[in-house]
Formats: sequence, C-alpha cells, structure tokens
Amino acid sequence: MPSLDTVFLPQMYFFEITGLYSLNLTHTKVVKYMNQFWLWFSTGAEHILDWNGYDHILYVMVLCAMFSLKDWRKLLILITAFTIGHSITLAISVFNIISIKQIYVEVLIPLTILITCAVNIYSRRYFTINQRNNTVNYRLNYALSLGFGFVHGMGFSYMLKSMLGKEESPAIPLLSFNLGLELGQLIIVVCMLFVSVFLSRFTRIKKADFIFFISSAVFGIAFILFVQRLKEL
Repeated sequence: MPSLDTVFLPQMYFFEITGLYSLNLTHTKVVKYMNQFWLWFSTGAEHILDWNGYDHILYVMVLCAMFSLKDWRKLLILITAFTIGHSITLAISVFNIISIKQIYVEVLIPLTILITCAVNIYSRRYFTINQRNNTVNYRLNYALSLGFGFVHGMGFSYMLKSMLGKEESPAIPLLSFNLGLELGQLIIVVCMLFVSVFLSRFTRIKKADFIFFISSAVFGIAFILFVQRLKEL
C-alpha cells in the first residue's frame, strides 16, 4: 500500500474541499480511494481516445462538424445531451439494471454514426439559406445526440464491467471512468474546433463544404464498420 507521501497535493486538496476527510477516513483509505480514482479516470480517457476504438471518436467528430467556435454554446448543449445519454446507460448497465448482448450494441454504434453523418450532409444546405431551418436541424441533432448517447453508454459499459472485480464496489470506478470519458471527449471537441477555426481564418473552404467532407469521409468508414459487425451477428 503506498504511503500518504505518494499522493499529489491536488488530490489532497480535492479530498479536503469535498469534505471526505470529515468522514474520518484513515490516510491509508484516502490514498487507496485516490489511487483507484486516478486509475479509472485515466482508463476512461484512454478508452475514448484509443484509435483501436475509433467508432466513438468518429461519432464525436461528426457531432462537432456542424459547429464553429462562435457556436460553442450550441455545441455545449449537444455534447451535454450526449453525455447525459451515455452516463445513464453506463450506470444502469454497470449496476446490471439492464443487459443487452454486446454484439447488438456494437452493430448499433456505427449505425448512429451513419445517421448523424446523413443528417449533417442534409442540413449543410441550410447554412447559407435559412436560419430558421438551421435552428430546426440543431434541435434534431440535440434529440439524436441524447438518444444515441444511450447506445454509446452501453458500449462504454462493457469495458468497465470486464475490468471490475466481482467484489469491487462499482461506485468510484463508474464515476471516475465517466469523468475520464468526458475529458477524452473534450479533447476531441477542442481539436475539431481548432480545425474549424484554422480553416475559416486561413483557407477559403466554406463551412458547408467542410461539413460535407468530414461527414462523407466518416460515413464511408462507419458504413464499412457497420457491414463488418452486421456479418458477425
């Protein structure tokens, strides 16, 4: 068991601010919980950023494709909807409230990407035509993001459940793993916004063309992935 000296000061401040010291936890338990937190936090971040699991990366990319830096509030709502969706199903799956065969979820994940790409491609025509239609399409994206978040949350849960010990309480791993997912998700969002800002300032590429390029490319990749997983059923 590591000593108290191995805990970083920010971790100590976290426990002090949140009042966990008031629970009369011993120093050993504080270190144990913090080590557990950082282990699952880093696992969550690495999981969503791992290119071997690129389906989640592709989905966040196409979610962001419709937005520029000036639309950050709308993008925040969209990402929040996705976060709420996958957090709910991640929790209820880890606590075994529902159980769906992994192969079915693995087929549905690329399908969510395909639908989002199709919506983006269809919606791009309104960027320079009708602001009212823009609002309608944003609302459609919000609804789809929430619903598709449910599917991706099930996908996240399989890895977490496979790593949890049978006697281990899932509360801290669930919280820290989910926070790690959000960090990884935020990194993808920032990268996409950076690309959008770069193209708008230093190139003559129109936003509608950027949306079409990203969505079409991701659609092709997701379609191949969908067919491959469909054959495994």
